[in-house]
Order: sequence, then structure tokens, then C-alpha cells
Amino acid sequence: MPELVYDRSYHDRPSVSVPMVFIVGFSGSGKTTLIERLIHVLVRNGVRVGTIKHDVHGFEMDSPGKDTWRHKRAGAGATIISSPARIGMVKDVDHDLSPNELAGLMQDMDIILVEGYKSIRQPKIEVFRSGNDKSPVCRDDRHLIAVVSDVPQNWGVPCFLMDQVDEIAAFITEKFLQDQTVENV
Repeated sequence: MPELVYDRSYHDRPSVSVPMVFIVGFSGSGKTTLIERLIHVLVRNGVRVGTIKHDVHGFEMDSPGKDTWRHKRAGAGATIISSPARIGMVKDVDHDLSPNELAGLMQDMDIILVEGYKSIRQPKIEVFRSGNDKSPVCRDDRHLIAVVSDVPQNWGVPCFLMDQVDEIAAFITEKFLQDQTVENV
């Protein structure tokens, strides 16, 4: 039997029909807060929003002692918890799944906001704080479509201030959801 070799390029191919917008920036820049606020505005306007959070350090979803934690600890390769309102899944994987692989789980959404994946070749909005003492992550990235900052920036892409969430949501709607039936933001 031939040895199976993992071909990462296969999983990175754009095969997902749901548009994804990547919100990137250094830790403490305000990415999560921006995403929370965008979700609120987009959902209020009839958009079904999914999110993906990339955590290169790993995470633990289950609480020690709970049933799903016990199932995983006992050796289950995947554990799903289900209720009438939501599901959660913990599954072992053999590689860091690409956003396209993860988005395949959210085909019923209108848009997916992705936090992280700074070096992905997909549309990105950088959240940049001038007092962060760090250089911009994607200032010269050809996939950068906008910047959100605490002070105006001139990076050759639209710049929004942190409190302009309605305007950012309208920008995302116009750029990625113009062909879908949603209320105007």
C-alpha cells in the first residue's frame, strides 16, 4: 500500500464559497473587541456571521472533570457536545487546519470573520495601535484591504478609526456581501 503524504497545498486552495475577512494585528491591538463589535452590527443587519480564531499556542475548551473532557482524556479522537442552542467540538488533528478547511464547517454563514493568520494570502484588515511599540504587520501586504487604528494612517488602503464600527461593517458588506440579500448596514 502506498504511503499517504499530506499535501498542504490541497487544503489551502480556495474551495469555500463563504467569504472570509481576516482581522490581523499584534496581541493587544483590539482585534477581538473589533470582531465582537462587528458581529453585533452585522447580525443586527441580517448577516449570518461565523468566526474562526487562530491560536498558535493551543487551547483547552473543556473543563477538567466534565464529560467531554473525560471522553477526550479517555482517548476519543473527537468529542461533540450538543444542546438545542449550540454545539461544541474538540477533535484531534494531524496539522494546523487552514482557514478553508475550518470554513467548510460554516457553509450556512454569510461571512466568516477570522482572527489571526497574519501571513495568509487572503483579504486582511489590520488593527494597529500607534502606542503598541510594534511595526505594522501587513502595511505592505498586497492582501491588506483596510486598516483600523487609533490615529489616521496613510497606508494606501481605507483607514477607519476604532470607533467607526458601523462604517467598517458597511465596508465589509459592500466589498463581500453585495450580491447577497441583507439589509444595508
